[in-house]
Amino acid sequence: MNIDTIIFDLDGTLIDSMGLWRQVDQDFLSSRGIEVPEDLFDHIPGGNSFIQTAQYFKKRFSLRENVYQIMQEWTDLVGFHYRNTIGLKDDAEPLLKAIKGSSHKLGLATSNSYELAESVLKRNGVWELFDFASTGCKITKGKPYPDIYLYCLEGLKSDAARTIAIEDTLSGVMAAKAAGIYTYGIWDGDSVRDEEKIRELADDYCLDYICLYEQMKKRVKL
Repeated sequence: MNIDTIIFDLDGTLIDSMGLWRQVDQDFLSSRGIEVPEDLFDHIPGGNSFIQTAQYFKKRFSLRENVYQIMQEWTDLVGFHYRNTIGLKDDAEPLLKAIKGSSHKLGLATSNSYELAESVLKRNGVWELFDFASTGCKITKGKPYPDIYLYCLEGLKSDAARTIAIEDTLSGVMAAKAAGIYTYGIWDGDSVRDEEKIRELADDYCLDYICLYEQMKKRVKL
């Protein structure tokens, strides 16, 4: 494979933040006297971008706030942690720096907002390594649709056939594959229930960044 671009997801892939978002759901709904339903995300329409999720919450729970007010409240609820406490996954930083040092283009494709992505990656000293960020506050059709990846490829001026994506969730792997990108699944505790499906759909799979680094050295000659 003649690869010149590598694109990473953010939450659950580069940073360990999925538990924080479950707490946000709890705090957000509880503050309105709403019990968090067990099937909270079982019936969400296709796509999980920041905008789409806010639209879903507004409709399902008949919220009086508009979509942008909902997104801002979520951002405020997690902002402190993204700016101050959330770190990168173990051994992710050396891989990011090796990719950048080898002159490959580095992209970010996340359903999260640009503001939160920038704050957490700046806090961890790697934001400047990325050449382009495609985020869920700009894309109206989120993962598993390919739009976030297609927008990232466009911003990077890259070809899907020369790109690798790294994803931790089933919807993320589906999105990258739908964009025509060779996709690595990487283990995250929040995606255990879908691990078998992720392994089946992804082109390759790694349990941690040590494994991924070794794979990248062979595949893209870091």
